[in-house]
Amino acid sequence: MTEIVFDYIVIGGGSGACATAGRLSEDSTKTVLVLEAGGEGKDWAIRIPAGAITMLPTKYNNWAFQTVPQAGLNGRRGYQPRGKALGGSSVLNAMVYIRGQASDYDHWAALGNTGWSFNELLPYFKRAENNADFTDAFHGNNGPLHVGKLRTDNPFQQIYLNAAQQAGFPLNNDFNGVSQEGAGTYQVTQFNGERWSAARAYLEPHRATRSNLHVMTGAHVTQILFEDEEVAIANQKRAVAVKFTHNGQVKTARAKSEIILAAGALQSPQLLMLSGVGDRTELEKLGIPVVHHLPGVGNNLQDHPDMVLNYTANSLDLMGFSVSGAWRMARECWRYITKRRGMLSTNYAEGGAFLKTSPELPSPDVQLHFVIGVVEDHARKLRWGHGYSCHVCILRPKSRGSVRLASANPHTAPLIDPNFFSDPDDLEVMLKGLKLTQKLMDAPALKNIRTSALTDADAHSDDELRELIRQRADTVYHPVGSCKMGLDAMSVVDPQLRVYGVKGLRIADASIMPTLISGNTNAICMVIGEKAAEFIFNEKHDET
Repeated sequence: MTEIVFDYIVIGGGSGACATAGRLSEDSTKTVLVLEAGGEGKDWAIRIPAGAITMLPTKYNNWAFQTVPQAGLNGRRGYQPRGKALGGSSVLNAMVYIRGQASDYDHWAALGNTGWSFNELLPYFKRAENNADFTDAFHGNNGPLHVGKLRTDNPFQQIYLNAAQQAGFPLNNDFNGVSQEGAGTYQVTQFNGERWSAARAYLEPHRATRSNLHVMTGAHVTQILFEDEEVAIANQKRAVAVKFTHNGQVKTARAKSEIILAAGALQSPQLLMLSGVGDRTELEKLGIPVVHHLPGVGNNLQDHPDMVLNYTANSLDLMGFSVSGAWRMARECWRYITKRRGMLSTNYAEGGAFLKTSPELPSPDVQLHFVIGVVEDHARKLRWGHGYSCHVCILRPKSRGSVRLASANPHTAPLIDPNFFSDPDDLEVMLKGLKLTQKLMDAPALKNIRTSALTDADAHSDDELRELIRQRADTVYHPVGSCKMGLDAMSVVDPQLRVYGVKGLRIADASIMPTLISGNTNAICMVIGEKAAEFIFNEKHDET
């Protein structure tokens, strides 16, 4: 079996992984290996923002997981797309740059996670960010992650904003500024009209110039290896190597210093359990030798449940299929080639809003994504004509789910159970959010341009709307929390992201979030990676 040796091994190539590896490789005396199961992440479908439509509904650069049947969704299986390429889910997401609310992180700190309050994290957000539009106390302008306004020049954005004002919602020019509340257009992770994934931010600029940074794609890690009990220090085993498949061969990489697990909220707990770290009873059922009993692994899964309303409209400013639309898109292709502007630079979810379902709430509890096209079943169902959609998701769901092993085979997908609407309060918040969304969609600016309502035309009473939610709701692609950070018995990592009960292993991805943030999760994942690298640097400095 081939074995290679590095100081640090980063498992995964997603947002947290890229940030961790990019920062660790700044120390030229230490070697860093990144192992990504997918490809290089340089496809045209990734670089051109509109190309996401080829990936989200398919297995192209996408793990395309399914959940177990969801009782809260009338027994339906949910869909869980996850990026399978260097850059992780930042290669196929809607590129929306959102940090969440300050109270999200202050809550983390209140749970005992020292160093994770908003004021303590803001410098890391700013360090990561290179914002083309805002130069104030909330934004950075020199980081590796390009952030800027959309370049679609789409007049339909103004129709949406007019409707928001007519519905009585305030407008917000910067969801990452003083306040999150209101409606506006999203800032996105792009540069010159191209998607700026985490890999483009943290890895691509350095792969040719840093000889200590090594990236292997097509490398699927199947097990973390620990040193034998008899040589363990203080009765704890140490993570020393990883086993992975590459080009049809089984290989091993050994870490002289640390292993950083960053495979995401669905696959990080899976790999821990496959490696013997998890609930003892469950591991023994599958014949997996127990390295360390850590019952929190795979628990506390959280996700933003989401509902989509769809409408048709006769406007070529909206995505869709028609003869006239094909001619328009041909012109837009030339515009993108020559100017990197126009419809091919769209993230689809061009508009958004953060709203309160009750005026007495201290902050918004639902988020909207306004899409310049009809979205049905995660774009897996297409229809003739043009239209628009609006997602509504609840920001702080109470329901908790899990990630479990389906088998001891590392190539078998895990059992994913978001447990949507298991807490009845979530359904009631979604109902209120749906009504707010209907109010916005029925404002004159939008109602006067639509030709039909595809989703909610026949649902009027609260009970009918609740049933509609159960029939149509699913994820808005923000799974977190399955290896939560904290101090209680169900925590998996400590506030320095070290896995409890073993040495030499940290986690740096969305799985460590104790609770969901109020918005899209890509930006905070990169900050988690930034923090992980700093923890490692500081710890090594203290040792010397």
